[in-house]
Amino acid sequence: MSLRLSSWAIRRPIPTLVLFLVLSVGGWLSFLQLPINANPRVEFPVITVLISQVGAAPTELEHSVTLRVERAVSGLAGIRHITSTVADGISVTTVEFQLGTDPGRAANDIRDAIALIRADLPQTIEEPMITRIDVEGGAILNYAVKGSARSLVELSWFVDDQLGRELLAVPGVQKVQRLGGVEREVKVELMAERLQALGITAEQVNGQLVQSNINVPGGRTQLASREQSIRTLGSAPTVQALSDTPIALGEGRWARLGELARVHDGASQARSLARLDGEEVVGFAVFRAKGSSDTRVAAGVETVIQRLQQQHPELEIRQISSSVDYTLASYDAALMTLVEGALLTVLVVLVFLRSWRATLVAAIALPLSILPTFAVIAGFGYSLNSITLLALTLVIGILVDDAIVEIENIERHLDQGKRPYQAAIDASDAIGFAVVAITATLVAVFLPVSFIGGFIGQYFTPFGITVSAAVLASLLVARLVTPLLAAYLLKPKTSGHGPRPVAPGGLLGRYLKLLEWALQHRRQSLGLAGLFLVGSFALVPLLPSGFMPVNDLSLSRIDVSLPPGTPLAQTDKALADMARQIRQRPEVLSVFVTAGGEDASGATDVASGQLLVRLLPADQRELGQKAFEQSLRPLLNGFADLRYAFRGETAARDLSIILVGPDGAALSQAAHAVQRDMRAIQGIANVQVNEPLPRPELLIQPRVDEAARAGVSAQAIGSVARIAAVGEINAGSARFNFPDRQVPIRVLLPAIEQGDLNALGNLGVSTDRGTVLPLSAVADIGYGSGPARIERFARLRRVSVDADLAGLTLGAALDAVGQLPALQQLPDGVRNVEYGDAEYMNEMFDKFSMVMGLGIMMVFAVLVLLFRDFLQPLTILTALPLSVGGALGGLLLYGAAIDLPVVIGLLMLMGIVTKNSILMVEFTLEKRRLGVPRQQALIRSGAERARPIVMTTIAMVAGMLPAALGSGADAGFRAPMAVAVIGGLVTSTLLSLVLVPVVFSCMDDLRQWLAPRLARLTSVTAQDRAQAQPQKP
Repeated sequence: MSLRLSSWAIRRPIPTLVLFLVLSVGGWLSFLQLPINANPRVEFPVITVLISQVGAAPTELEHSVTLRVERAVSGLAGIRHITSTVADGISVTTVEFQLGTDPGRAANDIRDAIALIRADLPQTIEEPMITRIDVEGGAILNYAVKGSARSLVELSWFVDDQLGRELLAVPGVQKVQRLGGVEREVKVELMAERLQALGITAEQVNGQLVQSNINVPGGRTQLASREQSIRTLGSAPTVQALSDTPIALGEGRWARLGELARVHDGASQARSLARLDGEEVVGFAVFRAKGSSDTRVAAGVETVIQRLQQQHPELEIRQISSSVDYTLASYDAALMTLVEGALLTVLVVLVFLRSWRATLVAAIALPLSILPTFAVIAGFGYSLNSITLLALTLVIGILVDDAIVEIENIERHLDQGKRPYQAAIDASDAIGFAVVAITATLVAVFLPVSFIGGFIGQYFTPFGITVSAAVLASLLVARLVTPLLAAYLLKPKTSGHGPRPVAPGGLLGRYLKLLEWALQHRRQSLGLAGLFLVGSFALVPLLPSGFMPVNDLSLSRIDVSLPPGTPLAQTDKALADMARQIRQRPEVLSVFVTAGGEDASGATDVASGQLLVRLLPADQRELGQKAFEQSLRPLLNGFADLRYAFRGETAARDLSIILVGPDGAALSQAAHAVQRDMRAIQGIANVQVNEPLPRPELLIQPRVDEAARAGVSAQAIGSVARIAAVGEINAGSARFNFPDRQVPIRVLLPAIEQGDLNALGNLGVSTDRGTVLPLSAVADIGYGSGPARIERFARLRRVSVDADLAGLTLGAALDAVGQLPALQQLPDGVRNVEYGDAEYMNEMFDKFSMVMGLGIMMVFAVLVLLFRDFLQPLTILTALPLSVGGALGGLLLYGAAIDLPVVIGLLMLMGIVTKNSILMVEFTLEKRRLGVPRQQALIRSGAERARPIVMTTIAMVAGMLPAALGSGADAGFRAPMAVAVIGGLVTSTLLSLVLVPVVFSCMDDLRQWLAPRLARLTSVTAQDRAQAQPQKP
């Protein structure tokens, strides 16, 4: 194959220089505009259906709402998972679609499905809220606001109003969530004895306020030739005026509201509390929108915070935590690793070539290859994240690879006495085929990656695109820029024409003796290679498997749950005591506590909370984050009547075994059996069953006969009880207009009377005859229990057995759990389902096997096309199994697991290691075409190609060495991949220098044996081919 692109570039330098000037400028501009994020963008379209029914128990909501919603949406196309959470007064169904589904269309389909069943849902529910999740990941920033000059209500309004409004105007901010605090409202605390004495119900009082305390638009009219609007003003201007509002009692009687209740301007009942280092504050979390940059969003938020801090000096707005700090640290570490790898690579070139001019020519290939890659990353819509930066870090040594091959060959031609100009033309044209083949095989490995879907594909694809773009750019540099610069910058050799003599006692001389022995003893050589291959695969069981490496974020999240029914005050006290003891640890900077509040599903639970423990930077403490969390277990185990769990980086718990089934009792029995068996596994800690726990309930049971005779419905009883206990809210409540906001008027019993059964029993219930009876006359009031929360998955009840990993990797833990008798002998109807990290890990290994096979096939196909041969490409592929032992052995010595970065590294390794084989095979074939005998051609190939092979290998290893030895942010992600690639590269290089010539000779013998036999199958002769060639004019 004749590839004379280099000679064209040497003779016409201006177009080449202009081309790379444009590519470099475009790449630099793209680099400045690229967003910086922690991870690649993973967009599973997620739609939530939230339906509220105030006061409804979870079991009631499950049957009346959740099951119907799940049934309605389950038939839609492209659904991946359906999960539901049913809590007190709220049902949240989350529908996760497959990647590639249009989120807008998915939301419309679900909206249409819910509209079809709206008539079948209870009439007392609020309008279903169908929303698309546009938030990417968790909160990137957490802040706390405090100020002694302002009340908690005022601080909460400041966060909701001014601060939220300013932050949502920042590009990329999708959501601002307040943590802790309370809302302002006007309370109407009823006096039960007055209601009973005057014969009026709580529902009637609320209804009259709704009808009277309102401003009603009345249209428009024309008066005095002017059009004027008409408004009916019924809203009370002050709280005192509201207290003076007359309430009709029937039969022409009335009383002022202040005579029936205590009316005052106050705060809503607290459902969450936030504390920072023991002091009550109002916190808020900032979430970024999908596709936005972590760093730009954080910079915009910080600008707004600083401006608000200057405008309100009486307040202190303090940052609690920032995931962006870790993102920036990872970005800085990756760039530093990139620079260090580039410098080491250039140093290796200088040591081998011993010429600053030749080193400069090779070094220029690095920036000219990397800069266009940034333009490609921007063109595909990727960001600078852990995956793309890792790809650039590992590819840095490969980028100079093609240039080294070109320079080394040019140097060899200079040794023959040629002038640099002619030497560059001859050498680059001679080596062009090998350079193209090396790059083509690496790109071919990553071609199948483009067809990977799912979660794993979102990691594989950006890595493959980045590596492919970089090596293609390096190919363009090696074929155009490197020969051009060599022709004009290198100096002719003044002496020492001809090849350097081989010293018998030197490394090259010893290598050639070994090669001669191997060619003379091919069976022994292949037998030793077979033993090495068997030993390599014997290492596989010794390596654990995992999904994602553990990173030190300097931030620990502890989820805490107390028994259902625990009041917020007790939850706050327990969390505050826990935080006070954690703060005494020397590794801790601050502890932010949130008691109660909404969880990820939108349900509120005052019996749970979270501790956000901010640690010192990793280089300022002895214990890593995981070790710190392990050391906290004895302290946390000392707290009674609560459950705790350390939240993982990618999931709520490190290990979750999810059981589903229709029977809640069978699920609970199976889960506890699995829990007992899991506690015996070493390396797993804090095993807990996450199932619905019973909560105390106050049950009002209508006496059917007496209620029917009195004309009292169960609906009327329930409405009175709800209004008295929590008050009517949203559309069912009256509103009070303050100058800066509108707040609800909540009609309810005082808190001290809500737990008084006599006070509840004396509440009046209206009959259909217009009279009022006490609640105790038509219903019995007592105590009971029911589930506090119901979790569902795939339209079945869900119970999970969760645990923290304390020494085992995820894969090893799942293997151990999978062998447990309790999990292998589940009751009928109960099954184990994969979800979260376990699902992604199994998907990763399934896709890896497929991609690896397709990648090798693509490499073979490319080599067949380039070499126009089927047997010698098999010789080149010999390097692939020779790399396995080094990769696995390196991982075993390093102590790493086979996880996502390692899998990507092994895939990359398959494309790299063929380089050595291509150089040797291509040179041997060229010598054979010149008539050199096979044995002599193989020896000469080893003699002349050993130096560039070793040099390029050391350069690649040097480029990856900083990643393998580095520390700091994301080092756990970069190092295992670099170790795998370096180990495989070293063993493959050392062994392929000897075994590739041996396999070449075997394949050549096979060709000579097959050729005459295959020739009998066809009638085509050499004369036929010659006659079929087109005639030259």
